[in-house]
Amino acid sequence: MLTVGDKLPPFSLTAVNGTDSKTAFATVTEKSYPGKWLVIFAWPKDFTFVCPTEIIGFNEVESEFRDRDAQLLGLSIDTEFVHLAWRQSRDDLGKVAFPWLADVKREFASALGILDRNEGVCLRATFIVDPEGVIRYVGVNDLSVGRNPHEVLRVLDALQTDELCPCNWQKGEETLKAA
Repeated sequence: MLTVGDKLPPFSLTAVNGTDSKTAFATVTEKSYPGKWLVIFAWPKDFTFVCPTEIIGFNEVESEFRDRDAQLLGLSIDTEFVHLAWRQSRDDLGKVAFPWLADVKREFASALGILDRNEGVCLRATFIVDPEGVIRYVGVNDLSVGRNPHEVLRVLDALQTDELCPCNWQKGEETLKAA
């Protein structure tokens, strides 16, 4: 698995944004959001149980990521058509404001090292990538446990200070000063 300090591998995937089949599809690459932080979070499969809670949770704070010059990107091994169908099947998923990447060939997930050995699906992995393409944070949950989008936002805030941040640090609090 790639880790902190590694470069984000190149990718070119079809993304789904919205529910209109005429406008929902676009190609997204690692260069699609110049000058932005990327927050990539992967889930195992569409039409499952834990995954929509995470997607909706991230969407609830999507504007906060955007305010921090960060672009959220969802990722799974499903096709763009399955992504679209899932968005169309639920009002809450249809309102999600960030793209979902379709990694059908599993090339990006393989390059990241996040394919589950037994299931062949993405682990619940989260990557925060700085504007230079360097991975600055990696978190992975068991397939059965959802993430906390507020914690990912807190880590992004801490990384963007470029300072030493203590345990449980929150945006606006003092950072540590090296002696």
